[in-house]
Amino acid sequence: MLKTRVITALVLLAVLLPILFLLPAIYIGAFFLAALLAAAWEWSTLLAPQARRAAWLYALFCLAIILFLLGMQNASWQFALLLLSVIFWFFVAPFILAKGINLSLQKLRPFYVVLGLILFPATWFSLVFLRELGLVFLLTSIALVWVADIGAYFIGKAFGKRKLAIQISPGKSIEGAIGGLVLSYGYALLCVIYLPFESTLFGAWAIRFGWVAMFLMVTVLVAFSIFGDLFESQLKRLAGVKDSSHLLPGHGGVLDRVDALIPTMPIAALLAGFV
Repeated sequence: MLKTRVITALVLLAVLLPILFLLPAIYIGAFFLAALLAAAWEWSTLLAPQARRAAWLYALFCLAIILFLLGMQNASWQFALLLLSVIFWFFVAPFILAKGINLSLQKLRPFYVVLGLILFPATWFSLVFLRELGLVFLLTSIALVWVADIGAYFIGKAFGKRKLAIQISPGKSIEGAIGGLVLSYGYALLCVIYLPFESTLFGAWAIRFGWVAMFLMVTVLVAFSIFGDLFESQLKRLAGVKDSSHLLPGHGGVLDRVDALIPTMPIAALLAGFV
């Protein structure tokens, strides 16, 4: 399993690194689009495992929404989509997560179908917007999610005793979440100290609003990265599966890898708009 994971990771890096550093920005947009459409396909298969053809149509419908909004050439429509996504994560997702696995996927299927048509296009537009602000701006924003996840994993493994959401994800602990948050604070601080202020979300917020506001922003982003992870875990438990798919050998599905980005990137994009 470890060998498979490493091989898959190396192949992805071999594709991603040249796209990031050698090719025009449009190519990274295409890469993100392919990844999110794959995640949308997986989302649909979780909702209706037997309807494989419908899953392809669902991914195409997500693509159609993105192309339609691009064709409108009106940033306010894209902003409205991001805002809808953020409103969901702030005001609806916590109540769904609070239900644990005491939900009926069959009854909620129409809701999840519509939800995905908002979340996946919103995530793509947010990633493209962050890339427009600079490659470093994009990568440091994404890396915050990775840092929080790595910190939560290792601190939770070493010191985790109190479960964060035992019904949804028994492996996650409160200690791990706190450890991930503390490590994220350190990461954001290093970004502010060693990178130009305007080149990262953290530096831009620190210079514009002060240190306290910057650390509060980091807290919000890390909290919602956890929400994204738990939300997908909850959906998989309701669907009775371990992984969203097997598209990435050794890693599960694409959705398993991007779940924490789906809430955090739209929030980060809106926060970037303040600076």
